[in-house]
Amino acid sequence: MSQSAQSSANEGLKTEQVTELREALAELRGEIEARFGVPGKERADGTLERGRALLEDVGRGVQAQLERFNLKGLYTGLRRAVSTYGMQPRSLDVDPFGLDPASLGRARLLLDFLYDRWWRVQVTGAEKLPAEGRVILVANRSGVLPYDGVMVAHAVEREHPKGLRPRFLMSDWVATSPFSQPLLTRLGGVRACPENAERLLEAGEWIVNFPEGPKGALKPFRERYQLQRFGRGGFVSLALRLNATLIPVAVVGAEEVHPVLFHPNLPRRLLGIPLPVTPTFPLAGPLGLIPLPSQWFIRFGDPIRWDAADRERAEDALFINRTRDEIRNIIQGFLEEEVHRRSSVFRA
Repeated sequence: MSQSAQSSANEGLKTEQVTELREALAELRGEIEARFGVPGKERADGTLERGRALLEDVGRGVQAQLERFNLKGLYTGLRRAVSTYGMQPRSLDVDPFGLDPASLGRARLLLDFLYDRWWRVQVTGAEKLPAEGRVILVANRSGVLPYDGVMVAHAVEREHPKGLRPRFLMSDWVATSPFSQPLLTRLGGVRACPENAERLLEAGEWIVNFPEGPKGALKPFRERYQLQRFGRGGFVSLALRLNATLIPVAVVGAEEVHPVLFHPNLPRRLLGIPLPVTPTFPLAGPLGLIPLPSQWFIRFGDPIRWDAADRERAEDALFINRTRDEIRNIIQGFLEEEVHRRSSVFRA
C-alpha cells in the first residue's frame, strides 16, 4: 500500500471512530435526560442541570483526549514498536560501521566480568603497543563466536595509555547472522573484507585481523592452537600500502571456551551458518551456549614497521608471502610457549 493510500486509510479510521463516539454520547445524553427530567423543563432540585453539566464535561474531556492522543500517531507508534520489539535504542553517536558508545557502555560491566573473573585474562607485551598511528593486530582465530576479538579489543583498551579500542573483523556468517550481528556491531565488530579494513585504517582506527578465517574457527579440538593457512597475505599488502604497523598477537584459552568436536555439513548448507557440536551443545540445549571459564593468555609481539623501500613492495607477491609466513611463525611460537606455560586449562 502506498503512503498516500495508507494515510487516507488512517484518516478514515479516525473519522469513523469519532463518529461512533459522538453517536454514543448522543444516546447517553438522551438516557440522562430521560432519567433526570423532561427536556425543556427544570426540576426543582436542579438534578437535570447537574446531569447535563456532567455530560458536557465528559464530552469535552473525551474530545480533548482524542485530539491529544491522535489515533493516527497511535497506530504508527504501535506498528513501530512491534517492528522493533527486542531491539535496544541506539544513541545518536553511532559511527558508519555501527559502533554504539551507549551500547558499549552498557556492556562494559559484563565485559569486565568476563575479562577479570570468568576468563581471568593475563596480558603480556602490552608495553609494545604503539602510542599512535595505524595498527593492524594479527591474531589466531579461536572458537566459533568472536569472543577472542572482543577480548583482544578490551585488553588493548585497558592496557593502552590512551584507551584506544580496536575494531575486530568478523567472518561473513557472523557479520550477517540476525542474532549475533546487531550486538557485535554495536560493540565494534565489522564484517571482514579489504574495503572495510582499509576504510577503518584511513579513519584512524586500529583493527584486529584473523587471517585464518573460518578454517581457524571451525578446526576440531584435537588441532587446537595449530595455526591454519593465513590466506593470501592481504593484511600485509594493506599494511604496506597504508604504512600500518603489524603486531602479532597470540590468544590462548579461547579454544577451550567451546571445544569443537566436529561440525556437520548439513546444517551449514541448509541454514548458511555452522553449528558445531561441542561437549555441551546441542546436548545441554541453550545452556550449552554458556562459554566455559578457561584461563586466557593474550600476548602481544614486537611491532613490525616498514621503511620506504618496504612500502614500495606492496605489490611484490614474494615479499608479501614471505612476510605473511614470518608473522604466522611468530604467532605459532607464542602459542606453543603460552600453552606450555599454563599448568591447567582452567587455572594458570
